[in-house]
Amino acid sequence: MSKVLRFTGGEDFYSGRSIYQSPKEANLFLSLGNHVDVYFPPSKRSRISAPFVFSEDLFEQKRQDTIEVLPDECLFEIFRRLPGGQERSACACVSKRWLNLLSNICPNERSSGKSQNNLDPTCGGEEVSSEDDGFLSRSLEGKKATDIRLAAIAVGTADRGGLGKLSIRGSKLSHVTSLGLGAIARSCPSLKALSLWHLPSVGDEGLLEVANGCHQLEKLDLCQCPNITNKFLVAVARNCPNLTDISIESCSSIGNEGLAAVGQFCQNLKSISIKNCPSVGDQGIVGLISRAGSALTKFKLQALNITDVSLAVIGHYATAVTDLTLASLHNVTERGFWVMGNGHGLQRLRSLIVTACRGATDLGLESLGKGCPNLKQLCIRSSAFLSDGGLVSFMKSARSLESLQLEECHRITLAGLYGLVVGCGDKLKSLALTNCWGFKDFDFGSPQVSPCKSLRSFSVRNCPGFGDACLVALGKICPHLQQVELSGLTGITDEGLLRLLECCEAGLVKVNVSGCINLTDQVVSAMAKLHGRTLEVLILDGCTKVSDLGLLAIAENCQLLSDLDVSKCAISDFGLMALARSSQLSLQVLSVSGCSLVSDKCLPALKKVGRTLLGLNLQHCTAISTRSVDLLLEELWRCDILA
Repeated sequence: MSKVLRFTGGEDFYSGRSIYQSPKEANLFLSLGNHVDVYFPPSKRSRISAPFVFSEDLFEQKRQDTIEVLPDECLFEIFRRLPGGQERSACACVSKRWLNLLSNICPNERSSGKSQNNLDPTCGGEEVSSEDDGFLSRSLEGKKATDIRLAAIAVGTADRGGLGKLSIRGSKLSHVTSLGLGAIARSCPSLKALSLWHLPSVGDEGLLEVANGCHQLEKLDLCQCPNITNKFLVAVARNCPNLTDISIESCSSIGNEGLAAVGQFCQNLKSISIKNCPSVGDQGIVGLISRAGSALTKFKLQALNITDVSLAVIGHYATAVTDLTLASLHNVTERGFWVMGNGHGLQRLRSLIVTACRGATDLGLESLGKGCPNLKQLCIRSSAFLSDGGLVSFMKSARSLESLQLEECHRITLAGLYGLVVGCGDKLKSLALTNCWGFKDFDFGSPQVSPCKSLRSFSVRNCPGFGDACLVALGKICPHLQQVELSGLTGITDEGLLRLLECCEAGLVKVNVSGCINLTDQVVSAMAKLHGRTLEVLILDGCTKVSDLGLLAIAENCQLLSDLDVSKCAISDFGLMALARSSQLSLQVLSVSGCSLVSDKCLPALKKVGRTLLGLNLQHCTAISTRSVDLLLEELWRCDILA
């Protein structure tokens, strides 16, 4: 308290005329000067005023806690004259009233004095604190997200470089209102990134203070904040010219007016994502893109009530966009995609993701292929209208495409896949198919064509009709594959995979056949012999017919293997001992999760293999005792063990 009142003595004092009736009584005490009659040693300030007796025969004086009876205006003047952050932080810990007053002091109202080793009034360490890009970062989640903690953050970070990043993830137990955000706005003018999620009680009032006080704001993320309206978005667009990244999701009160203001005033905007905002329509998207399209590089629209008009404007004005995501735009038709592709404004587009858009038809995608000459990556999900013919036509138009992902495109068949690979030119490097049910496993009888020399990675996940015949057809035209993923394909057998392995001339580096329950030791041994000199990652998770014989072939032939997953395989202690005996194997990651035949007997083998391991998965190995796991944890202290 002496620091607050700029008094160099203790906290409790009495000044004025002498309290002794007889001058002799004063000799009982050590005199501290002419202006002080009584001196009490420093003690912790009592929160409850109570009478205390210094001497029963001398006097009985009730303590007067004068600082508490001062009005807020006086305390405000005292607090803003404190010399440094240490003193302000200490005062903030006294009471909620003092904390609230301190959080209302703007930086330009404080004295210029500085203090070292500031205390942080966010007592208890609940908030996550870190250095991020040279400024302080704070995160509040769940019940820890309250106005009190926001005020404490405002006071505690004010003299420590300033708060640069604030993230609030609310819940039903959160209590964040405009009061807490107002404290941040007044005390943290250096705020650069603000993220607000699940905060229905937050409205425009506190955020308007943020817009008016935090002019350095660069990133804004709003999610499920229904009471934040266009009023705040207009204010932040006008007052924060450095805004580069905006994400708005499930904010029902934000609409066209706010987006138009962002387009008009945010000339440095690089990325914007708008998802599930029912008040956003064509007018807002047109106002945004027509003015900010020359600088905008990343653009995402999902679950909005927009039509072909918005896509036409994107195709004409989004001249700087390199990454575009369109998802669940149910009112956009084939015409919208066609016009967007023919607008000739997407010359710089490199990545395109289209999900659940009924306008993504053969004609629409072909138009995009022609209008986006620099497109490198394409991902199409849940397309009910894309067929083999459209896919082949698109590939002939998009000559720069390097990566193609198709998910839930059920009209794509083996014929379309074959035509795609043959007609892709010399650019396509990666092809992935997920949950595509249009494949039928039959002898395709493919004609003799020139192989695709560029394709390096091929992935098929959970496509039930994809079997041996598909692998044989693929192997004939893709001799330079280095990464192969065949996950959840129950129709794959040793014969089909062996034909593919024999066609891969470059040498496979990564193979994932998890869930292929019909593969046996025979094809694993062949893979180890054919590609053992190049194979680095092998995932056999769920291949229940692979046993110790497969591990023995791996130990003998795979010199560069670093990651091996044999979870839920029929391996035993003998297979792990074979791995341990290999002098050329240096595994870094090993997973034997769910291998019921692995027991405590393999402990010496695991210790030997573990000399190079960084990760070991022993989960659900019921025959391995807790004692063995403890010994491994002690022995392999460098290794991250899951058990």
